Amino acid sequence: MGATYFLGRFIITPLARLVYRPKVEGRSLVPKTGPVIFASNHLSFIDSIAIPVAAPRPVHFLAKSSYFDGSGAKGWASREFFTAIGAIPVERGAGQAALDALDQQRRLLEEGRTVALYPEGTRSLDGRLYKGRTGVAFLALQTGAPVVPVGLIGTDKVMPVGAKVPSTSERITVRFGQPLDLSPHGPATSGRARRGATDEIMAAIHALSGQELAGAYNEVPAANPIERIKQVLPHERR
Repeated sequence: MGATYFLGRFIITPLARLVYRPKVEGRSLVPKTGPVIFASNHLSFIDSIAIPVAAPRPVHFLAKSSYFDGSGAKGWASREFFTAIGAIPVERGAGQAALDALDQQRRLLEEGRTVALYPEGTRSLDGRLYKGRTGVAFLALQTGAPVVPVGLIGTDKVMPVGAKVPSTSERITVRFGQPLDLSPHGPATSGRARRGATDEIMAAIHALSGQELAGAYNEVPAANPIERIKQVLPHERR
């Protein structure tokens, strides 16, 4: 975290609180020191702004590397904005890219920092809460970091998918839950442990957000028949 982040936090946080008057619940439940994983539902682009604004500690989250790679004035503005809100550039994708992203987050946690993650993987377009992928649980079991569930309410109304500018007529609620110790589920190497820990995380998020449960994974539409077959076949969603 450099000067841009702290300057951004000094400016963006009070400005966002003044304009949007977010209702924040459970802030005192967040551990004041040590590594923490915020695991949240995902409804809108501004979720990654709402959590850092409401959290009592600096928060890191991963953002597409394209937000940092632009040129000219627009590229500079994008890079400075995402740096200011604690974003870390990462190549999106499966395979090695996904492993690299987990490794980045693991290093932050080992340094005693906080990271924010979305177990659903991507934004919910219909407002329902989808099944969690096991990457968050893997990270928690591997590092021993407690998971603080977060329920976001109203961010999809403030900035729906496709909107260019957030609305100022809606109010956001951010709910922090009791930290979860997932170690009783077993080691990170166990698929059963990862699945059980993930289900516990999603149950806690559901209790905070009150969303309708989708009962399925939030899958990106398959690009070809092979991808459609992969989505149907049983496999662990990381």
